[in-house]
Amino acid sequence: MIIVLNGYPGVGKLTIGQELISKISGRLLDIHSVYNIAFALTEFKSPEFIETVEKIEAIAHDLILKLPAETPVVLTTVLAGRSDWGDAEWQRIVRLGRERAPLFVVHLHCDLEENIRRIEAGERAAMRKPRDAEMARRNHAQGKTLAGIDETNLLKLDVTRLSPSDAAARIAGWVQRAEV
Repeated sequence: MIIVLNGYPGVGKLTIGQELISKISGRLLDIHSVYNIAFALTEFKSPEFIETVEKIEAIAHDLILKLPAETPVVLTTVLAGRSDWGDAEWQRIVRLGRERAPLFVVHLHCDLEENIRRIEAGERAAMRKPRDAEMARRNHAQGKTLAGIDETNLLKLDVTRLSPSDAAARIAGWVQRAEV
């Protein structure tokens, strides 16, 4: 089982993912675990950056496929709108989800004020996460569609007023009901 938490920066993907894996006895691969090596050593979105991300993803996906089949894996990502690179990255996630079926996609959203509050939080800097309120404003204004909108198992979850634990419980319950 693969559960993909997709949402704009600052919605709470990592925090919810951490809560979720404790509820479902799973593993978590956060997007920043993949991207931070590329961020540290290459220029963002350069050919070297993309190549680095692809290589790290390939290693991670190979390791995921070696996990016991009953071990759920939660991935976090920020994929929205259309681009060759983003589309290719989404297709790699879908391929992994097909190999470790079922694939569940959760689109996480929160209102702009809450997104700004979260994105400006100081602890984000240690993970090389964006802390720019203008980014949140742009993302809300542009409203690009998150990747995975056409997946069969899709949950859209507004986490504005949900604690990470409550959001994780809703996701775990949804997954459990969908599997029956």
